[in-house]
Amino acid sequence: MTELKFDEQGLIPVIVQDFETNEVLTLAYMNQESYELTLKDQLMTFYSRSRQELWRKGETSGNYQHLVSLKVDCDQDALVAKVKKDGPACHTGTESCFNDLLFGAEQAATIDALYELVKGRKEKPQAGSYTSYLFEKGLEKILKKVGEESTEVVIGAMKEDRSETVFEISDLVYHVLVLMVEMGIDLTEVRQELANRHVVDKKVKQERMQ
Repeated sequence: MTELKFDEQGLIPVIVQDFETNEVLTLAYMNQESYELTLKDQLMTFYSRSRQELWRKGETSGNYQHLVSLKVDCDQDALVAKVKKDGPACHTGTESCFNDLLFGAEQAATIDALYELVKGRKEKPQAGSYTSYLFEKGLEKILKKVGEESTEVVIGAMKEDRSETVFEISDLVYHVLVLMVEMGIDLTEVRQELANRHVVDKKVKQERMQ
């Protein structure tokens, strides 16, 4: 077992990443006790340098972070934890504590990031937001938009217009995400369903049977 190198205050930094998206959620510190509790309960537990006490993420907010993996760097003095989270990582209510860009450009939005953005518009509606408007109108309106966008995808593809089809597929994906949030369906559930189906093989078999 690797011998961790705690600093002179008995602490070791730990970078916390989302297991699904690899997004960096926060930087915190552990002492020997919080490290052992994290491994024992598989719930992220840290040491607060300001309060000088242990704290378990989610203990008051309910936004627990479930440990999936824990790695140490080559010098054994820093950790990276990948977690599945029950809610926002930051005490401000954002998904990550790292939100202010100081240099460079952001990567293109991932499907997970878009899902979280849509979810945020439902939990905290914003004036003038089309997404918040859809949630306000409810399931019937959302289903109508999903149907309309599906038709637009078919029309674009029938015309063999690649750019139009990409545009309409993007619209459809967005509205499907709105539907998922409205029904409380998480992306993890869809990924798991696809994994359970082995969808490509089954589809081929279905086509051969027809």
